[in-house]
Amino acid sequence: MTEDRVATFSSIEHSTREDWMLIGADFMKYSRQLPQRVVAHLKLLDGDFGGFPVDRLHHSPLTATLAMQDGCDDEYVACALLHDIGDTLGTFNHPDIAAAILKPFVSEENHWMVEKHGIFQGYYFFHHIGMDRNMREQFRGHPHFARTAHFCDKYDGPGFDAKAADSV
Repeated sequence: MTEDRVATFSSIEHSTREDWMLIGADFMKYSRQLPQRVVAHLKLLDGDFGGFPVDRLHHSPLTATLAMQDGCDDEYVACALLHDIGDTLGTFNHPDIAAAILKPFVSEENHWMVEKHGIFQGYYFFHHIGMDRNMREQFRGHPHFARTAHFCDKYDGPGFDAKAADSV
């Protein structure tokens, strides 16, 4: 909220245009700080190994670096960097959290890729934990199936290389 003035309603149904002008001004100021908040949240992945060979803070930039080195555009690389940012808040649905954060800023194809990457990544390990590794097949025929499979195969999966992560 602004330092001097705040909205005066006690129930949103009684809000006024003046209230919303104040709220809107503060929203714009707050929204400009989104990149800093995203980076701060990404840093929460530091030390979060979850049994993996690298912590998620190293996995995320490595995944993005692999995509960047392969010539992917900036939006795709940003999605690669942030695809696991939901791990701390959405333990059971981290792709949904990451996709929700990215949705206003990315294409539908990149949004879908981030949202579905957990199921697609499962192709490589679900069978080891008693799940159906072919769960991604429910999406076969979707326009973004190949893009998401490629992301998991070329960037997300190899993004767990501890030796490579040390160099990022």
